[in-house]
Amino acid sequence: MRAVLSSLVLHVHAPKVRPASLRLRATWALGLISVVLLGLLTMTGIYLMFYYFPHPDAAWRSMKDLAFVVPFGRVTRNLHRWTAHGMVALVTLHMIRVYLTGGYKRPREANWVAGVALGVLTLALSFTGYLLPWDQLAYWAVTVGANMAAAVPWLGQPLRLLLLGDMSVGEAALLRFYVLHCVVLPVAIFGLLAFHLFRVRKDGGLVVGQHAAAQIGTTTESSKLIPAWPHLIYRELVVAGLTTAAFLALALLLDAPLEPQADPTRTPNPAKAPWYFLGIQELAHSSAFWGGVFVPAATVLGLMVLPYLDTSEQGLGLYYPRQRRVAIHIFLAGVAFFVGVTVIGTWFRGPAWQWMWWPY
Repeated sequence: MRAVLSSLVLHVHAPKVRPASLRLRATWALGLISVVLLGLLTMTGIYLMFYYFPHPDAAWRSMKDLAFVVPFGRVTRNLHRWTAHGMVALVTLHMIRVYLTGGYKRPREANWVAGVALGVLTLALSFTGYLLPWDQLAYWAVTVGANMAAAVPWLGQPLRLLLLGDMSVGEAALLRFYVLHCVVLPVAIFGLLAFHLFRVRKDGGLVVGQHAAAQIGTTTESSKLIPAWPHLIYRELVVAGLTTAAFLALALLLDAPLEPQADPTRTPNPAKAPWYFLGIQELAHSSAFWGGVFVPAATVLGLMVLPYLDTSEQGLGLYYPRQRRVAIHIFLAGVAFFVGVTVIGTWFRGPAWQWMWWPY
């Protein structure tokens, strides 16, 4: 059994790794934690599917049954909800870490593009799951998101109709979101993740520059290779266990929100998108096209073409190399801008989207 497991693991990992790559601050285990969260999402999602009915008359009652009738239903739903939010945050942080260390450069261009696509699919997976509780929060958040999609020139209304299956959020939208959330997007994510891991193995794994290696170990030591089993695998098991324990504790202590059942006749003021789209909603408030369509599309496209424009290998593997400081400052300024508008949209926008000096 040990030989079989070792062979299976070594198909995912390289047989040997650099000692420098085992240090926590080399990657902060962000990619590994994201994969662990995806596994938790899959297991809890399968359990929830046994008790969920994707129909407006039964969806909200399914949430109540999970909370009060289904064995372990409350903690399973809580774990699923907080894991989904955590995965969005961790995938974003993982992409930021890869950019800062230059991990998108040759020969890892294809893997970076796959990573950006995985980030977009992660947002889509969380957004489609947002509607399934069929409460006021979910209904109007998805309504806002669909209205933002309608701002796409020429394709806005057909795209909105394709997404919702109707002119408004209703039975067709709930069924489509359920199929997307439980079948289409998970299949796409697991397929792209397999390619992502394959490219990590093929491209040589973690990028660690000489200076970075000197900071976390001697250059001579970092140039040596040690077996992935057990040195890397044990560390991954520890991180996976701690991640699972942390989110399970969160699920036990904090319940996922559930507002009253969705009512199309009662519009909240303000109606807000999910938190990870509130920055885009804030920009769309100024201009539906430029803020809600152009900026997000340009950001995703820019990230995908980045490795083909920035071909310099200077400072590769370092968090703050002198040769890349201007590019890093520009990137961090963009990150700070999106964080800022997200904070504003979350806590400083009140009724009619008016500015509130105190967190709303």
